[in-house]
Amino acid sequence: MTRDTEGHFEILKDFPPDVVAVVAHGHVDREDYTKTLVPLTEKKIAEEGRIKFYYELGADFSGFSAGAAWNDAALGLMHLGDFARVAVVTDVEWVRMGVKMFAPLMPSKMHLFHLSEREEARKWLAEDGPGRIKGELDVSADHKLSTMEDKAPPAP
Repeated sequence: MTRDTEGHFEILKDFPPDVVAVVAHGHVDREDYTKTLVPLTEKKIAEEGRIKFYYELGADFSGFSAGAAWNDAALGLMHLGDFARVAVVTDVEWVRMGVKMFAPLMPSKMHLFHLSEREEARKWLAEDGPGRIKGELDVSADHKLSTMEDKAPPAP
């Protein structure tokens, strides 16, 4: 297998310093995470604080190994509060469905884009400015629970 046919992450360079930007190619395995994505992400978090993540699964993406799926989940869980925004760019339907299912559980802002919307994904990542303030919470009023004040019975 050559680098062109095996799975790997391509690191994209034309992004602001607080963004980790990668494209997944081929069949990504555990080693792709441990040697490329995890160290890159942890280095950016150490340098920038909260980061933004551009994650594209290219047209040649064919899947993840079980080890890669585990490392993907572990990376996300270990750094839940370290992501300000996550843009997932793909036309792979099973990935799109998974993102839609798990996005409400993520504390960061997450948005799904088609491959034809790469530029929109870049613009969306830049909308809020830098995500660098460590410990800053991103709380949106549309995610708050009702106070139940409007549900109280009328006073006698």
